[in-house]
Parts: sequence; C-alpha cells; structure tokens
Amino acid sequence: MADDGPVEHGYPHLETVRAAITALYRRLSYAGVRTFATSVSPGDVAFCDTDELHLGAQRVARELVRHYRLPDARLIVSFREMTHAANVELTAGPEYFVELNDRFRTHRRDIGAALAHEVMHVCLHRMDLSFSGLRDNEILTDTAATYLGAGWLLLDAFRQDGLSSQKLGYLTPEEFGYVLAKRALVFGEDPSTWFTSPQGYEAYLDGRALARRDEQQPPLTAAGWRGRRRYARDRRQAQNRAGPPAGPQAAPYSFVDADGEPLRVSFACPTCRQRIRVPVRGRVRARCGLCRTVLECDT
Repeated sequence: MADDGPVEHGYPHLETVRAAITALYRRLSYAGVRTFATSVSPGDVAFCDTDELHLGAQRVARELVRHYRLPDARLIVSFREMTHAANVELTAGPEYFVELNDRFRTHRRDIGAALAHEVMHVCLHRMDLSFSGLRDNEILTDTAATYLGAGWLLLDAFRQDGLSSQKLGYLTPEEFGYVLAKRALVFGEDPSTWFTSPQGYEAYLDGRALARRDEQQPPLTAAGWRGRRRYARDRRQAQNRAGPPAGPQAAPYSFVDADGEPLRVSFACPTCRQRIRVPVRGRVRARCGLCRTVLECDT
C-alpha cells in the first residue's frame, strides 16, 4: 500500500500479468471463467461512514465470498496497526482470519478494495493456483481479482493529489486498467461508470489502449499498415530461411519452419495470451483452444 509516497506507473509487470490471465483460463477453463461474467456492483460493496465498522466489513466480505463462489468460506475481519493494507491467514478453512490496516477505520470506502485482494488469496488457495515467489504470486492475485470481476475496486482506490497519494495492490494503476479492459472486451462491460477516482479512470483509459493494441497485432487482420508491412518483410525472410528478423524490438510473432512441414506463424491469443500456431497461407480463421476466441488472420 502506497500512502503519501511515490506511485509506480507504466507496465513493469506486464508479462507476469499476461501469464496470470493464461493461468486463470487453464485452471478454470473457458466455462469457468464465463461464470464470472458479472462484476461486483458498486452498491453491493458500498460502505459509508455511518455503517458500523465490523458489521459493515463482514457484510462486504460475505459479498465478495459470494462473488468468488466460495459458499462454505467464512471470513473473520479485524483491524490492527500494520505496514501492509491487509493480511489473510490461509488455512484449510472454512474460517479465514483477515486483518485490515487500522487506516481503514477512517477510510471505509476502500475496505471493499482491500478485501477483494485478500478474498482472492483464499480463492486461489482453494484452486491450488500460485506462482513462485512473493512478488509474482501477488501479481497473480491482483490480476485474478480484476479479471474475475472485483479488482476494479483496487483501481478505484488509487487517488492522488498535490499533497497525498494512495494505491492498493501490487499492480501499477495502468496494469490494473489493462486487466480491467481485457475483461471488459471479453464480457462487453463498460466499467467507466463505476469510478469515483479520476486518477483511476485515467489509468483505465491508458490500460484500455494497450489492451486494444493486443487485438491489432499481425497476423491478425485488424493490424495496421505498419504492422502488416513489417510482418510481410519478416515472412519473406522466414520463407527464404534467412534467419530470425533483426530489429530494435522483438515482433509479437515468430515463424516456425520445421523440415518437411509448411511454414507456420506463432503468436499470442489477444484474449488469453496462449500461443497459437497457424499455417502461413493467406487468410485463415483460427480458434483458440483455451478461451475459444475466433481470430481472423492474414498470414
């Protein structure tokens, strides 16, 4: 939790974020991800200053348990002085003890954001899904919470002015925006109306622009003319077996030239980021076997 300190921006964890999205689809399956088509609504986790602190926190926790489909989990929420925003004790259950930073006694509207992260820890624990290392595992937790419909609360908790700043979670604001936009593209949501934080909304717009660029990379037909020209050049080099194309930045695709087999191009699915391999033969319609997205390609 950044409090009155510098807030990191940009996309330093982007590859881990993308790997987390792929891991969610692999663990939950296409059908499992689709069960989270509806996000947590602002009204369900609203918390005003007149609400009794502990009863209100328990109510929000129950709502997030319901959203994450953990019907037999019971969260006991308490408050204490601590460095981090929150902490959860991961046990066999069904009871889980969550501690929230004392600052939430007076910043009650952000209790839902803190609990969205901690309850997702419980959800991933039950799924037996984790990444190695504390940093990557926390990035997985933020990504999963956002992609499965509750992490927009974490982005909305990002606020900054000339005197102070606050950010919850391990992703940067723009990375939260990217994951939220990836979800919005899949489920046809418009989360822009949920934001109370102008800074959170701006970060969402930044992330949305990057998410849309994922869908405009060659060999997809939606790629722009610059990408198409570069792809045509790289394809000629691959067909002439001139080795991998040289350039200042790696291309989002690679060519596979196995002996005795037609040339193929490999690229990441713009939805789930799993690698897809299709033959190089002009217009091709491909379907991702993981997230079932149908892709129009010009290979």
